Amino acid sequence: MQGGERRVRRRIALAGAVVAGALALAACGSGDGGGARKESGAAASRSGSGAPAEKSYNDADARFVQRMIPHHRQAVEMAEPAGARAADQEVKELAAAIAKDQKAEIATMRGWLRSWGEPEAAATGSGDPGSPSAEHSPHGMDHGQVGRDESDMDGMVSGQDMADLKDAEGAAFDRKFAELMIGHHEGAIQMARTERRLGRNEDAKRLADAIVRSQSAQVAQLKEIRDRASHH
Repeated sequence: MQGGERRVRRRIALAGAVVAGALALAACGSGDGGGARKESGAAASRSGSGAPAEKSYNDADARFVQRMIPHHRQAVEMAEPAGARAADQEVKELAAAIAKDQKAEIATMRGWLRSWGEPEAAATGSGDPGSPSAEHSPHGMDHGQVGRDESDMDGMVSGQDMADLKDAEGAAFDRKFAELMIGHHEGAIQMARTERRLGRNEDAKRLADAIVRSQSAQVAQLKEIRDRASHH
């Protein structure tokens, strides 16, 4: 049993290290001319260059960050009840790691949007940018090549599923948490893969790489938890 707990802690620590490394690289990049710094047309004019400097990010980067922020917020909301409601210690530790990592990523992404001069909420015309209806609204006209390839795969949890999760306890919570977080993570992975393919900003693409690696490992872990909880 002790050996199993050590393996669980190593997996959680490894996923956290992947995210922490990506955020550290992003912080370094933002200070040395990396992608978090955008020189606006006005700044270029003030420097006497006359022509606006090319943006260090594109619409794919902005949309990735604008969509990932509410996506992460929902993951944190899903993870927070685990400390009191989960039966499995692995669930409690994994949920705590998810909440910690994704809160840090939210802070980083909000900083990028501020430095880019972009709003935090994407213009969807469908209300709350964190709602499933907003996340699934078409963006093709606003964002060109960033089309629908991930719009139906974001894994956002419905209000009813969230309520059911918060009402569950013990093994039922563990099972529900694992089932919902698997889909939620798979949505984030798809969004991150789209960013790797279409994005320009190096910091955002590094974060996308970290999301793919860390959340893919967590999906495998969550599937084991789900299967184990289903036998209770």
